[in-house]
Amino acid sequence: MQDAEKRPYHHGDLRRTIIETAMDIMNEEKGWQFTLREVSRRAGVSHAAPYKHFPDKAALLNELALLGFDRLYEALVAAKPRQPNVIRDAFLAIAQAYLDFGKSNPALYRLMFSAEAGKAADVHLNERALAAFGVLIALLERGQSEGKLRNRDVRGQATACWAEMHGVTLLTIDGLLLPEKVGPNALDNALLTLLEGLEK
Repeated sequence: MQDAEKRPYHHGDLRRTIIETAMDIMNEEKGWQFTLREVSRRAGVSHAAPYKHFPDKAALLNELALLGFDRLYEALVAAKPRQPNVIRDAFLAIAQAYLDFGKSNPALYRLMFSAEAGKAADVHLNERALAAFGVLIALLERGQSEGKLRNRDVRGQATACWAEMHGVTLLTIDGLLLPEKVGPNALDNALLTLLEGLEK
């Protein structure tokens, strides 16, 4: 992406410019300890400019987190096989896409599940975050209707899947899935164990 300090600012693009600049800084610094003043300087706008769209830093972080869920949703949808005749293949493809998203966007992924992104209800009950979760819900419902997965409360199943994938993703980002500790194929084995617990 073009360096934020060199990115041209056009009238009417202020909100996008602020968001993109903040995202650049977050990715570079692997965190969100930046200030709105720093974002303004990097974007080449006045210190007061961000406040036209974001009343405070928390509001900007909230939007960045939701943007992360938009991107996660797109990754999950793109990962589904074109002809997903086998529920197992679709499940493993989506699980891998989730993991890949976290590995490719570690700072953004952490922000999406951080209290600093705003109240949990404001972020995780937003339709943009629910859309990503909905991909998993739909897959589990399909698996049950086809008789491939156990007939359990689908949200309970989704919670178990989410909890495992979130934990595995963070362990992967932090480099803690050491082969000496968990074996050479820990990720594949973990996913298969999760799937086999869902299957009839």
